[in-house]
Amino acid sequence: MTASVRYRLSVASRAIAAIAGGYGVAALSAAVLALCLPAAFGMARSEAAMTGTLASFLVFALAVLWVFAARSAWRAWSGLVIAAVPLGLLLLLLVRITGGGA
Repeated sequence: MTASVRYRLSVASRAIAAIAGGYGVAALSAAVLALCLPAAFGMARSEAAMTGTLASFLVFALAVLWVFAARSAWRAWSGLVIAAVPLGLLLLLLVRITGGGA
């Protein structure tokens, strides 16, 4: 495999990580915030959902920045996984505590 092909695959991997991984982390953070904010600050559930959604745009932008600032595609993917796993676990816990959030 030539250096040019390797470089293109690395950039493609980062682009996929930025788009799919960034979306995943942003969606998890929006859901966690939507479930946490009413209990923590006494917000209305609709306001908490809107706040979580708006905050997820910032999370997505930061995830994209992280992916392209990382030294390698492996670090980019691992950083997204490191962010997503605790958010996913926290979301599972919150869903069980709140009864599904519905």
